[in-house]
Amino acid sequence: MSKTKTVLNLFFSMLKIGLFTFGGGYAMIPLLENEFVEKKKWMEKEDFLDMLAIAESTPGPIAINSATYIGYKAAGFFGALFATIGVCIPSFVIIFVISLFFDKFLSLTYVAYAFRGIQACVIYLILNAGLKMLKSIEKNAFNMTIMIATISVMMLFALFAVSFSTVFYILISGALGIIIYLIAKMRKSGKAAEK
Repeated sequence: MSKTKTVLNLFFSMLKIGLFTFGGGYAMIPLLENEFVEKKKWMEKEDFLDMLAIAESTPGPIAINSATYIGYKAAGFFGALFATIGVCIPSFVIIFVISLFFDKFLSLTYVAYAFRGIQACVIYLILNAGLKMLKSIEKNAFNMTIMIATISVMMLFALFAVSFSTVFYILISGALGIIIYLIAKMRKSGKAAEK
């Protein structure tokens, strides 16, 4: 496939995903995985999980970061540009139109009921994305310890109404990952030096 076709394919795929995703970037994750891992096979499952970790731990919305990453991986700079534009256009247009008629829009009974239904669906989409990631993650002692500790701390903080930003969970987990990696690397080099 030529680079131009790939860029256009990316643009229209992201446009479709951006148009039919309700609930933000986390709700978009299963659609991205289905489109680019399962259907198009442009990414491996592990690459997709790595992309999610990068998109989550860098500044900006996960949907835009993911689109940019996928676009760059598939078609370089222009792929990243058109994938990002494609995922942003639907939201921008819809929010712009809603903002013109915001008060009237919110007073419509059917709109209020539609939002309630969408909220229930968004919870399912986010849970589904989390469960898929959980199934895909390597089940080693470090990953399971970090996951259980994070969930436990989040639940405790929620119970006791302690305000703690999710950014810190990501930063702490990333730092622990680097520390464990460096310790493992030092042990390997120490064993190699002994031989």
